[in-house]
Amino acid sequence: MAEAADFQGTSPSPARRWLRRTGAVLAGTPLLTGLLQLPAASPAGAATPAAPRAASDDGSVAVSVDSLTPGAPAEGDTVTVSGTVTNKGKKTVTDASVGLRVGSLLDTRSSIDTVAKNSDDIGSPVGAEIDDKYTEKFSKLTPGVSQPYAISVPADELDLGQDGVYDLSVTLTGETSDQPWEQTLGVRHTFLPWQPDEADAKTKTTFMWPLISTVHMTAETGSDEEQTPVFHDDELAEEISPGGRLDRMVTLGKDLDVTWVIDPDLLASVEAMTTRYEIPGENADDKNAVGGHQAVAKRWLTEVQKAVADKEVVALPFGDPDLASLAHHGTSVTGSLRHLKEATDVAAGTVESILHVTASTDFAWPVEGAVDPSIIKVSTSAGADKVITRGDTFEGGRDLTYTPTAPRPIGGGTTAVVADARLSTVFEGDMARASASTQAVQRFLAQSLTLALQTDRPRSVVIAPQRTPSAAQAQTMAEAIGALQDSTWSQPQDLTAAAKSKPDPDAGTEVPPASAYPKSLRKQELPRSAFEQIARTQDKLDRFKVILSNPSRVVTPFGRALNRGMAASWRGRPAEAAIYRSGVETYLDTLSSQVRLIEKSDTKLSGRSATIPVTVQNNLVQGVEHLVLRLTSTNPTRLEIDGNAYEEQPIAVSGGHSQSVKFTTNANANGRATVVAQLYTQDGRPYGQPVTFDVKVTEITATVMLVIGGGVLLLVLAGFRMYTQRKRAAARQAEEREQENAADAADADAGDAKNPEASERRPTQESAPDTREDAPEQPSDPAPDTAPESADPSGTGERVDR
Repeated sequence: MAEAADFQGTSPSPARRWLRRTGAVLAGTPLLTGLLQLPAASPAGAATPAAPRAASDDGSVAVSVDSLTPGAPAEGDTVTVSGTVTNKGKKTVTDASVGLRVGSLLDTRSSIDTVAKNSDDIGSPVGAEIDDKYTEKFSKLTPGVSQPYAISVPADELDLGQDGVYDLSVTLTGETSDQPWEQTLGVRHTFLPWQPDEADAKTKTTFMWPLISTVHMTAETGSDEEQTPVFHDDELAEEISPGGRLDRMVTLGKDLDVTWVIDPDLLASVEAMTTRYEIPGENADDKNAVGGHQAVAKRWLTEVQKAVADKEVVALPFGDPDLASLAHHGTSVTGSLRHLKEATDVAAGTVESILHVTASTDFAWPVEGAVDPSIIKVSTSAGADKVITRGDTFEGGRDLTYTPTAPRPIGGGTTAVVADARLSTVFEGDMARASASTQAVQRFLAQSLTLALQTDRPRSVVIAPQRTPSAAQAQTMAEAIGALQDSTWSQPQDLTAAAKSKPDPDAGTEVPPASAYPKSLRKQELPRSAFEQIARTQDKLDRFKVILSNPSRVVTPFGRALNRGMAASWRGRPAEAAIYRSGVETYLDTLSSQVRLIEKSDTKLSGRSATIPVTVQNNLVQGVEHLVLRLTSTNPTRLEIDGNAYEEQPIAVSGGHSQSVKFTTNANANGRATVVAQLYTQDGRPYGQPVTFDVKVTEITATVMLVIGGGVLLLVLAGFRMYTQRKRAAARQAEEREQENAADAADADAGDAKNPEASERRPTQESAPDTREDAPEQPSDPAPDTAPESADPSGTGERVDR
């Protein structure tokens, strides 16, 4: 912005201002006289004592202003300034006195910057000291020792003239042993805004109150039904605990008229802490380290809900992605803008589900508001039509004697909301010291009032502080905003209203070129390799999720982790960012490898056909499906798989189980054939590592057939021999029985010749047949009486001699 924009363009000073300056000149006359004379030559009866000289060893006493109340006094107020004085020199200071001096009117914003830069320079101009009764005296100041002071002065005694910002100095005068005359040994310049009456046209001021943290959650979750979240540290618990940084942000912000700018990832992370969570490497039995902050998380979320009720809430894309890094290094990597779109889509829903408020997602906030055309293009690619920039990197407009209003139309329906650089950066630095905090508050009020007095044009001013203020910085911001809200020249306004306010026609609307982007910020950007790794991990996730029976258990945590991998909070921490991204990819690889093929040893096949089993193992807690197992023969002329070079079979395996799949093979020739088993997704993409093994084929030969045939012939001959042997044995037994029967008959005939009566009594074979077919006849059996031999055919069942 041109230096001309620093001037207020106000009317000449009134008579009171002229009288005050005249008094200052008259008071300085003795000082000029003293400089022309030796100290000992001063007239003994001089009416006006010489003013104190500047110390030869500049700044031998440090003066701090730890409190100035009220920060912007009104008529009738009493201004109280307190702090400490510390002797930094080697000599004891005697006859020390602390007083207040009101300097000149600081009527430009750059003059305020100059005074702030030289706030402890004892050589810088100071005004006339206020009445001696508003001083505090010390008989001596010992080296290295600090002494407190407090001075209260009615505002009417400060002799303030026209509205504006005055240089208020706290000075310490005293003597030392080697310089025994009154001299200024220390000074502290600060600012005193003065506008007791209400302004006719107040500046509408928007203060963005950021609720953002660094990345804490990993992609890993437990295998239980609740998917216990895993954090890589427990620092978030410290931030939300009472007194922590985020706890102070909520406690201080709830009473301020601010626009809450929230990263949904922070809310999601704290909500995950409301149930059990894990931290790798911590003792699981230590409830204070693992899962022991549920009550703290619940309390903090409750306080946030109360704080944002009826307040404007702006939701950043999930994870607060680094838009500049994405624009400069990520757009050339396929899929990078997809992550920004996803992060924007889930932002509003996350905020609404946790805080129960409707958040705006129309704003993009590049780091430190630095933009170029590529950043603007990326910022609006996900749907945002308002980009928060900052005045030190955006052209203010030519020949303007004032700071223009915040909104600037930059074409394509996009509005650049230009935050004021001086007001936005004043709270940076160490605010833990009371003196630094007080100086920041007074400088903030001074810049705000000077800006308001530049012109009568109605303007909207936006303040975009650092993304993650410390607790001390938050405390300082809250004090400054509180004082500003009570001021006479400003009124609060929401960010959306500021963006919609009427643009200044004379304000610059040209987006700075890429060459104007700050080199210091470019050095901190995420490299192209970061986006390549994110794209590679996303590709693995896409292949993995299609085989899962419940993909949401994996897609959601990994999708959000990829958003976190491109967070703006990684700036300045490249090593930690790389470790986080690698951790996400490695864990995904670990999960994917739980579905795999079991290694197989070489197989032997004897014969022309056989089956080969291949086993798929699923060590996930959920089932897998939509997989295809392909078995391929690298030498199908020797070994075919189901008559082809390969065969595919669909696979579905329950969680924690294995499944074997059998493939039919046909051998065409002897030898070794290499077989490859590979899993594929249904879209034909390979999944996991292939399993390769060899199959040794042994074909049936003529020699083998002769051996088998000889064996069968031996078996047939042995059976025939056994059959003939049994037949001959049966014939011999029958011949022996016939011979025995013949011998018995001969013996019977010989007995009858000797004893005819016995012969008559013995029955014949025909008259007494034996019912048993083979029963031998007994010679001693009696022969019953029978009828004459009949000529009829023998009856049935009778033996007949042939």
